[in-house]
Amino acid sequence: MALGLTGVLALVGTGAVASYLDLQAQLDVSDVEALLGEDRSRPPAHSDEQDPDDPFAGQALNILVMGTDFRDEENAALAGEGDEFHSDTTLLVHVSGDRSRIEAVSIPRDSLVDIPACPRSDGSTSDARRNTMFNRAFTIGGGDDRDITGAAACTILTVESLTGVGITDHMVVKMSGVIDVVDAIGGVRMCLPEPVKGRKVDLDLPAGEQRFDGYTAINFLRARQGSGMGLEMGSDLGRIERQQAFFDAMLREVLAQNIITDSPRLYRVVREVLQSISTGRDLASPAALAGLAWSMRNIDPAQIVFTSVPVVEAPRNPDRVVWTDEADAIWERIRADEPPPGSPAPSPSASGGSDGASPDGSDASDRPSAPASEEPFDGASEPESGAESGGSAGPTPSPSPSVRPGVCADAA
Repeated sequence: MALGLTGVLALVGTGAVASYLDLQAQLDVSDVEALLGEDRSRPPAHSDEQDPDDPFAGQALNILVMGTDFRDEENAALAGEGDEFHSDTTLLVHVSGDRSRIEAVSIPRDSLVDIPACPRSDGSTSDARRNTMFNRAFTIGGGDDRDITGAAACTILTVESLTGVGITDHMVVKMSGVIDVVDAIGGVRMCLPEPVKGRKVDLDLPAGEQRFDGYTAINFLRARQGSGMGLEMGSDLGRIERQQAFFDAMLREVLAQNIITDSPRLYRVVREVLQSISTGRDLASPAALAGLAWSMRNIDPAQIVFTSVPVVEAPRNPDRVVWTDEADAIWERIRADEPPPGSPAPSPSASGGSDGASPDGSDASDRPSAPASEEPFDGASEPESGAESGGSAGPTPSPSPSVRPGVCADAA
């Protein structure tokens, strides 16, 4: 994503007006503000005709990234027909106010949580739910119409109510979007410690170094069962570990490439990225996104860390998990815009052009919530089985090691 957004800077900066307008047209805006209200913290007004300075300068950002298993025609061709409409993967991405750090927190889809009442685009309001799988927030907010804006808004409200972290904006990525973005950057280099073969997905990879194209990448990200790299466990928590390794490798790939002087490839990358996401109105501006990406151009890969919410097996269902009290420390440091414990000190040039203003670490806005209706712990209402957690306590809430299994050693 950062690669594509930084690329927009070159297009706008060279005055390629026709290309710029074409790229603007690719953005799919899901305006959750219409549902969540206008009283949320917003960045200063920014004109698309201005130089693409970071409109969020000095402000810590919390961007909720949701990957969805929605099976429209294009995605059904990848994963088969189905009525799925969930947030299959969710990352809370924290960007520090000085632009020297990024922390991405994975939220397990099988977490049992309380979901608040959510406004929908059709004017209705959903009932609050208790002890419900986290990824149901996306389904509930989307309603019968499977509205992406309502789905994103309800997931945002759920994360804010659970964590106290105010969400700055969001992005929703479909399965087909992952393929387009990975192919646009020329694939992602991975070094697998052992052969990896998935079940119910088209995945049969040898051990060793290889380059994933988009199709291979989406199958690697989707795989839950099989052999190699923990697939034997059939665990969603194990899948999070593999996903984080891929995201780590992809980010390193993005930061290592210099495509600013390669205009044809640059334009393809930017176009594919912008076609592949649905985002809020404040990020739905190529100039704003370019300014944000530009401000992070000097970030040290060692300052990009991946964290997982600490969980234990749910008391009455081994296929579900609940968050432990250790999660509170994660949300507290994100609200305070503090680095994870053990993080190396950033280099002086890592701030990437921030103006040095104090970051905004404000908590989520207080909102009234409707009385919650109890739902069973057994998750019987979930149509998508196969989300087994395997009873594992899962990844620890610590920063990622310098090289995760699957990430090539010389990429660190």
